[in-house]
Amino acid sequence: SRASGLWQFMPRTGRHYGLDQTWWLDERRDVIESTQAALSYLQYLHRYFQGDWFLAIAAYNGGEGTVSRAVQTSARCGRGTGFFDLSLRTETRQYVPKLLAILRIVADPQAFGLQFAPIPNRPYFDVVEPGRQVHIGNAAEIAGVSQDDMFALNPAYNRQTTPPDGPHRLLLPVERAA
Repeated sequence: SRASGLWQFMPRTGRHYGLDQTWWLDERRDVIESTQAALSYLQYLHRYFQGDWFLAIAAYNGGEGTVSRAVQTSARCGRGTGFFDLSLRTETRQYVPKLLAILRIVADPQAFGLQFAPIPNRPYFDVVEPGRQVHIGNAAEIAGVSQDDMFALNPAYNRQTTPPDGPHRLLLPVERAA
């Protein structure tokens, strides 16, 4: 559908959580801004569903109204109101079990015959604030980063430049930020 970015925000939900979507940029694709918005949204859903993470996560995928109606319908029919009791679209019904499976695999990869390469526990990118509008390709050249890498780290920008009125913030690999 029209979801976008790392956390797959729909346009309306993104705007509700403060993510700008303009000709210049789409903050649903901004790594930092969208992560903050996703955390806020998940906290809201967790409270809304009275501390039930399964319902909150299902609602993140399928919409809080959809999950709420499924809970109400299930209760009216005398069935349980937990996630696994609900009648939901296939995608939403599979969303929580897939995340639970990933959790189990990451927690104990050897149990599944897997081995993951270690990932250093340190930041990959740093935030650079040039203070004015910049051409992203020129910034990549100055930083010694490929344009592909620069655009991959800064996917929120819809144009070759940062917006004239900001934000101008760029993410760069830590070793290239200076």
